[in-house]
Amino acid sequence: MSSKKVSDELHNKRKLSSERHKARHFAMQGLYQWQLNATTASDIEAQFRVDFNMKGTDFEYFRELLAGVQREVEEIDELLIPIADARELSECDPVTKALLRIGIYELKNRIDVPYKVAINEAVSLAKKFGPEDAHKFVNGLLDRAAKSLRAVEVKAQRSDSASS
Repeated sequence: MSSKKVSDELHNKRKLSSERHKARHFAMQGLYQWQLNATTASDIEAQFRVDFNMKGTDFEYFRELLAGVQREVEEIDELLIPIADARELSECDPVTKALLRIGIYELKNRIDVPYKVAINEAVSLAKKFGPEDAHKFVNGLLDRAAKSLRAVEVKAQRSDSASS
């Protein structure tokens, strides 16, 4: 493989990573809004197109996360219950709850996204936008969720790490 081709592939991966990060950021904001006033995904999408510069954002991914979490929220929340106590979830602030829901959605539905990426993205956004120590809570819950939702991937990753 030529160095030009490798360089182009690396550039494309970085671009996709950046575009997806922005999509998750906007999805977190949209889900925050939805949790507070039950705005539909299509209304949030239309509002974001007008109010925000979404250039450099994977808009289809944003749309999928926003609509997917809204559509599957009951199932997503059911997956959170065994790994967190109900009080923690009921007292969870809207930003943290949005990030947990995005993380669970990605772990459950987006096998193309490595589990560590889904967790790290949620943790990164929690550090920036969540309350103090929210990132630790998000990391712990999504790590536990990954063990069941991505058991084969987690086991393979951990056995690779142990043999290194």
